[in-house]
Amino acid sequence: MKKILIVEDEIAIARVLKAYLEKEGFDTVIAYDGENAIEQFQQKNPNLVILDVMLPKKDGWEVLKYIREKSACPIIMLTALSDLNYRLDGFQYGADDYITKPFAAQEVVARVKAVLKRPIFIMHEDEKVFGSLKINMKSHDVFLQGEPVKLTPRDLAVLVFLAKHPNQTFTRDQLIEYIWGIDYDGSDRAVDLAIKRLRKALMKWPPNEGEIKTLRGLGYQFCVYGRTT
Repeated sequence: MKKILIVEDEIAIARVLKAYLEKEGFDTVIAYDGENAIEQFQQKNPNLVILDVMLPKKDGWEVLKYIREKSACPIIMLTALSDLNYRLDGFQYGADDYITKPFAAQEVVARVKAVLKRPIFIMHEDEKVFGSLKINMKSHDVFLQGEPVKLTPRDLAVLVFLAKHPNQTFTRDQLIEYIWGIDYDGSDRAVDLAIKRLRKALMKWPPNEGEIKTLRGLGYQFCVYGRTT
C-alpha cells in the first residue's frame, strides 16, 4: 500500500484529502505544520508528499528543500498563489507537480496517481543519470555513452532544467521565464533553436532511453523511458 504524507494546515482540507485518498486505497499521514512534516517524513518514509506552501513554523519551500536534500520522493505542491514565478520556484527546488487552490479533491487524487506512475530516477544532488546520459549538476559536465557533450551555457541551462523535471511539459513562455529571464524581449524562437541544438548534441542517446519531445500546441518534454538505477 502506497503511503501519502499530506502537509496542510487547514484541517478541513487535510481531512477531505485523507478521505479521498484512503477511499482509493492509499495509506495517509497528516502533518499540520512544517516542522511536523519533516518529523513525519523521517518516521514514515512516504511514497509521495502533498505539500502546502503556506505553513506555520516552517513554510513549504523549506520542507521541499529539506526533502530534496534527503530523497527523490515525489512532491506535489499545493498553494493559493497562482503566479507563474511561484510555480517555477517549485519546479526549480524539485517539486514534481503543482496544484493551485481552490481545487477538487478528485483532481489531487488523479495527480497523485499520475505522479506515482512516473519512472524512478537517480536523484543525487550533484548528478542525474538517465540510461547512458549523465548530467553533473555541480560541474555542469554532460556525458553521453561515456563521451563528453559540449553545450553552450544557455543550451546547458535548458537541458538541466528539463532534466530536473522528467516527463513534465513546459511551454515556450515557461522556459523563457525561467531560463532567459522575465526581462527577455527576444523571440520565443530562441527556445526552438536551443531544443534543436540539444537534439543534435544528443543524437546518440538511444531512443529507448529517452528524448526531448515536442508536444504540438503544448510545449516541450524531457521524456525518459523505463527505470534508471
